[in-house]
Amino acid sequence: MTTPKAETTTTARVLAGLRHDDSSVRLRAALAAGSDPDPGFVEPLVERCRVEPVFHVRDMLTWALTRHPETVTVPRVLAELGSTHARARSQALHTLSKIGDRSVWPAVPRSLLTDPDDEVARTAWRTAVLLAPEDEAAELSRALVSQFGRGGRETRLSLSRALVELGEPAVAPVRAVAEGHADPGVRAHALATERLRRDPEAGFADAVEEAKRAVSLGPDGPPGEEE
Repeated sequence: MTTPKAETTTTARVLAGLRHDDSSVRLRAALAAGSDPDPGFVEPLVERCRVEPVFHVRDMLTWALTRHPETVTVPRVLAELGSTHARARSQALHTLSKIGDRSVWPAVPRSLLTDPDDEVARTAWRTAVLLAPEDEAAELSRALVSQFGRGGRETRLSLSRALVELGEPAVAPVRAVAEGHADPGVRAHALATERLRRDPEAGFADAVEEAKRAVSLGPDGPPGEEE
């Protein structure tokens, strides 16, 4: 039988481990916190998510949070969405996506879909696809297509994948950008997304290059190919 003193010692060890300089110690502490949940762990786990630099430790922190009661965890994680720390916002979104409670969607600020930090925005797109109700898919698609042309390859691929996952409600908004946007780079990104939707097995890099060629040639194709 575990005595109160032993429980106190274990809790203290976990809390100290979450603050340790060694990432392997932090990883074990997060594992321990998830293996033996305690409401007292939620706040330290959330605080560690805000500053943790190591990806696999952050993933374990999220797992540990999902092991705690949602009534305790979700309100605290939602509060992080308004943090001034980009990592806190991103990790909170990731944690909500892993908890998977779609009822929290109304409490997720839509501004995160256009967050100035690319990693936060990417996580927001993935989370939105998982949590947004079907009757909001069209509105969500319109918000996402406003981000075409943003960031580097990984950011653009994340956006394209999110729009592909949204399915039919995203088709018309994507096509409208592909056909009518003034910026060639934005049009190319939209065209690449269309190609990815039609052929999910296609490589994104190939889809982008094909889209760029289509934009550069214009609607009439290369010179000398008139019918």
